[in-house]
Amino acid sequence: MIRFQNVSLMRGTKPLLEDADLTLNPGDKIGLVGANGAGKSSLFAMLRNELHPDQGQIDFPAKWRMAYVAQETPALARPALEYAIDGDVTLRRLQAELERLEAAPHTQENGIAMGEVHSALADADAYTVQSRAEQLLLGLGFTLEQMQQPVASFSGGWRMRLNLAQALMCPSDLLLLDEPTNHLDLDAIIWLEDWLKRYPGTLIIISHDRDFLDGIVNVVVHIDERKLKRYSGNYSDFERQRAAHLVLAQAAYEKQQRTKAHLESFINRFKAKATKARQAQSRMKALAKMEELAPLRAAAEFSFEFREPLSAPNPLLVMEDVEAGYPILDAHGDKVGGKAIVHRVNFSLQIGQRIGLLGVNGAGKSTLIKTIAGELAPLSGTATLGKGLSIGYFAQHQVEMLRHDESPLWHLMKIAPTTREQELRNFLGGFNFPGDMVTSPIAPFSGGEKARLALALIVWQRPNLLLLDEPTNHLDLETREALTLALAQFEGTLVLVSHDRHLLRATTDQFLIVADGRLQPFDGDLDDYKEWLFQTKLGKAEAVPLPTASAKAEPTPAPAVDRKEQKRLEAEERQRLSALKKPIESRIKRLEEQMAKLNAKKAEVDAKLLDPGIYEADKKDELKNLVADQAFCSRDLEQLEGEWLELQEQLEGLAA
Repeated sequence: MIRFQNVSLMRGTKPLLEDADLTLNPGDKIGLVGANGAGKSSLFAMLRNELHPDQGQIDFPAKWRMAYVAQETPALARPALEYAIDGDVTLRRLQAELERLEAAPHTQENGIAMGEVHSALADADAYTVQSRAEQLLLGLGFTLEQMQQPVASFSGGWRMRLNLAQALMCPSDLLLLDEPTNHLDLDAIIWLEDWLKRYPGTLIIISHDRDFLDGIVNVVVHIDERKLKRYSGNYSDFERQRAAHLVLAQAAYEKQQRTKAHLESFINRFKAKATKARQAQSRMKALAKMEELAPLRAAAEFSFEFREPLSAPNPLLVMEDVEAGYPILDAHGDKVGGKAIVHRVNFSLQIGQRIGLLGVNGAGKSTLIKTIAGELAPLSGTATLGKGLSIGYFAQHQVEMLRHDESPLWHLMKIAPTTREQELRNFLGGFNFPGDMVTSPIAPFSGGEKARLALALIVWQRPNLLLLDEPTNHLDLETREALTLALAQFEGTLVLVSHDRHLLRATTDQFLIVADGRLQPFDGDLDDYKEWLFQTKLGKAEAVPLPTASAKAEPTPAPAVDRKEQKRLEAEERQRLSALKKPIESRIKRLEEQMAKLNAKKAEVDAKLLDPGIYEADKKDELKNLVADQAFCSRDLEQLEGEWLELQEQLEGLAA
């Protein structure tokens, strides 16, 4: 097991841990969570023996083999496949020893040593290592062709995938993964999640992807107030347990404050009276002995909301027979052709649609998003924009497109030159850019702070169409949750590409998929996509059709019909049903928001009516108002719930 005993750690003048204790059992899959700067990466460094605690000790079995992801990738000429296999250092050592023995003169002693090395190589699965490495790299998104390319030819994100591959190739008893999903697409994350579920050793993982954590971990360790707090269960279980703990802690703190106030009042009134002096002294001692409970920190969680769009054209955009791809330019920069990635796109965007765009790495999702955004012109076909269309586009590399030598205020003034500076400062303050930070160059900002600025610039422009391509890269859990809530309330149209399944589930209500060079409807959910993805990853792509509503309803082979005509009819029927459902679903959403507000208001009124003080004589008017408010809330809730039930029945009728 891993045991932290009275561990304290300082980084500079900042204490990260103070007398922290923790026990982790062999085989645990642990999610390590905490605010940015709480010490998660420093804890990993202590386990790797790169940092030493200022006090206390960390113990785990000396024989344990540890694997972790290197942060640097040298620009090697070595093929990617061989670089991944290098992660198995024991295997490479045995291979080197065998080469040495084979190059030496053949003696009886050499022959015995070679036999022992061959036996050790068999134990190390040397004869399956290439196929295992290929399967691992395929899962992480590499093609067989890419596996033979030199490491130096890959970009930074792909080199991090190679470092992850090395860590997974290394036989280990303890695996440390720090944000392994940062450079992965959804298909690679789903594959990695499945791999880690089957990992037999002890896993400690830092991640801001809550669905990823939920699918893997059975223990959560929270770094909070310089302590290590262990919770059983996955991330969602941790959130529930922590919420309950905070409620109890707040109640205990408030009770203690009431007790202290009562004791202090008695002391102040009677400490000067001889007849009460002894009792006052007794209460002073009780007050002195009372252990001070820390007040809960005010919930200063980051939140924001998209402003209501200024216009709502319908449709926003129509594409007819569009070939989406990249122009081919000659030496003078003139267009001489084009390379199409997504073919014959026939697609329209209606007001209020919320689309999640799926597809394996390299299928063309980003190409399609860029074409919709106008960053790429269609190679052929026509794209018609609605009058008043305003696009908010967040690209995968949006952070790199910011001017790092300029401030948040400068960036906002570029797009709002006529707005008062104080108004711009107030707006940026709402995105956690306070004080001097708003006028400081963004170069030293964290990736999350830069991503937050990119989002702020989009929000300011009040778009009616949001195109978001991996917007959660660099965002911590708190900011991801703020983005999720803001998108759920966004009143415009949304097209989202994301590896964050929680974000996709919470903010989209239909999926499209880019596969085999075409944009197609995907009538399943993310679990269906996961199943389809695994089957195609196993090389059965041709035999595994995309999930469709008709395929689910009729599992038996369909009679021979014109497939093109059948698909057209199915698509028309889906569009017809979608058009009928959309206004009902929008109204249901509004009703649910209204009911949530009324329930919150009613709960507040009910709580006030439970307070005995409200029934005192001088509170008659307030009591009368509260009773009236309670009646109005109950009546309005009853009406809204009735309408909600009727609309649900209408939806069920359409689905049938």
